[in-house]
Amino acid sequence: GMPFSLGEKLTKAYTPPVQGKDVPLADVFNPEHDRYGEGTEFRELYESDPDAKLVVDTARGIEGLKRQWGVHAAGVIMSSAPLLDVIPIMKREQDGQVITQFDYPSCEDLGLVKMDFLGLRNLTILDDAVRNVKANRGVDIDLDALRRDMSDPAAYELLASGETLGVFQLDGGGLRSLLKMMRPDNFEDISATIALYRPGPMGANSHTNYALRKTGRQPVEPIHPELAEPLADILDTTYGLIVYQEQIQQIAQRVAGYSLGQADLLRRAMGKKKQSILDAEFEPFSTGMRERGYSNASIKTLWDIMVPFAAYAFNKARSAAYGVISYWTAYLKANFPAEYMAALLESVKSDKDKTALYLGECRRMGINVLPPDVNASDGMFTPVEQDIRYGLAAIRNVGDNVVRGIVEARTERGKASDFNAFLDQVPLVVCNKRVIESLIKAGAFDSMGHTRRGLMECFERRVDEVIDLKRNQANGQDDLFGDFGGTEQIAASPVPPLPEWDKRVRLGFEREMLGLYVSDHPLQGLEHILAAHREYSIGQLRADDGPRDGVVTIAGMITQVVRKQTKNGDLWAIATVEDLESSMEVLLFPKVYAGVAASLATDTVVRIKG
Repeated sequence: GMPFSLGEKLTKAYTPPVQGKDVPLADVFNPEHDRYGEGTEFRELYESDPDAKLVVDTARGIEGLKRQWGVHAAGVIMSSAPLLDVIPIMKREQDGQVITQFDYPSCEDLGLVKMDFLGLRNLTILDDAVRNVKANRGVDIDLDALRRDMSDPAAYELLASGETLGVFQLDGGGLRSLLKMMRPDNFEDISATIALYRPGPMGANSHTNYALRKTGRQPVEPIHPELAEPLADILDTTYGLIVYQEQIQQIAQRVAGYSLGQADLLRRAMGKKKQSILDAEFEPFSTGMRERGYSNASIKTLWDIMVPFAAYAFNKARSAAYGVISYWTAYLKANFPAEYMAALLESVKSDKDKTALYLGECRRMGINVLPPDVNASDGMFTPVEQDIRYGLAAIRNVGDNVVRGIVEARTERGKASDFNAFLDQVPLVVCNKRVIESLIKAGAFDSMGHTRRGLMECFERRVDEVIDLKRNQANGQDDLFGDFGGTEQIAASPVPPLPEWDKRVRLGFEREMLGLYVSDHPLQGLEHILAAHREYSIGQLRADDGPRDGVVTIAGMITQVVRKQTKNGDLWAIATVEDLESSMEVLLFPKVYAGVAASLATDTVVRIKG
């Protein structure tokens, strides 16, 4: 029953994590612990505040206990014998998935094998992109051939520019800055970037050192003068830095005479960071190096570098495998931008924030994203020469069966000349007032020359006129006065030539149906003004590596305001703010709300600090 503010005060005073690892509560009070000095503020709060003492004492009693069971997203336990004969298993109620009742280290201790089978959305993106290139340009791309020769200049130019939004593993803001600093020009650089951009190496500044050494702005220095020549072929490709777990194993083999199996056990021991285990491992390691003529100074220097690194080192087998996918996606974005971005948009069509982000990237790249069109769109986002056509399936209320009906009718009978011809040729499932209204508001009939406003004026009447005829056709009945076996049409009045809605109304309906602005954006042309009045774009703020603490400033347009009331009767609001990249909700509590309530309206361009 303690207030939230107390928990916030305690967590802010607590010793911060290092490399993702927290200091246990018991060690905050242990003078022998290496980071004891950093817990002074927390201990003072504990001693001075009875409520804080109660919370901490309670937490110390339950720390380390299992709060709940969890399931690895991709881990699979394999055995040569039936699992029931080795470990207890259970069935998860919600989906029937069979899972182990032991954690994976316990399973491995019993001789079972744990393997991760990752399902990557990017593999589907690659498949769709290759198919897009074939359909749009008639070019066959062999990804396996690309893997054997990863030297495309355009791909590395893209990576060096940092314009890697949508490139596998390399699209975060910090990664893009690192790529600009590093200017990668070969596959080793891609692999190293993936391995280095992680909390551990970044904490040791290894990512920056790699970039500076690669570009000649920092000298390449050996770990120790005695080790320069023996380790040259192991560390030369990474500019004298240890980047991968495999390098630790190679070093142990080279300078201490370890077998490959012994080197792997050493790597594992270092990763556990248990002093007793490390002390035990240091003896054979140092003995092996001394037997080969190395000094104590070189042994200590190498050991002191290897031990902390092994705790967070990435294995090259994984970073190289990821790197191949990164190269493929960079290659496609650089050489076939419309085809690749269409595949990327298709992969996130159910996520409006990601879709808005990638639509903004398309605008930056000079790719026009055309609104959906019943005469041109398929269900998916599709490239059209150098542009991208929005998919019909992304329209609200338009299901797969409707899309299939529209595409099949167009294939069999050609493009519809106008709205009336469209209704005549599509099947009954398409002639639904809700569906037709959604298509109109999304702009799917714009290419026929009708205004959206004119279509909204007449579509209900026109659907009523054709629906009985469509039902008869669906039931295999012919109209009494029609040609037997023919396709019946009835006279229809033309679409009234009403003037189009103004831009605000038209885009508002478009956003309602598509979840975002496509044909235009109210903020288009104001990019420089927004940039001048903000610290971060909303896309940068929402990114995985975006800022999480402190006060920031954003700028954008209010698209929705929801007013609420506290238990005390005070008014507050939740405002949705959008820029050209993304959108986010902003909470305005009573004190702030009182000062801005009069200005809080949709379509208002605002600057917000908080």
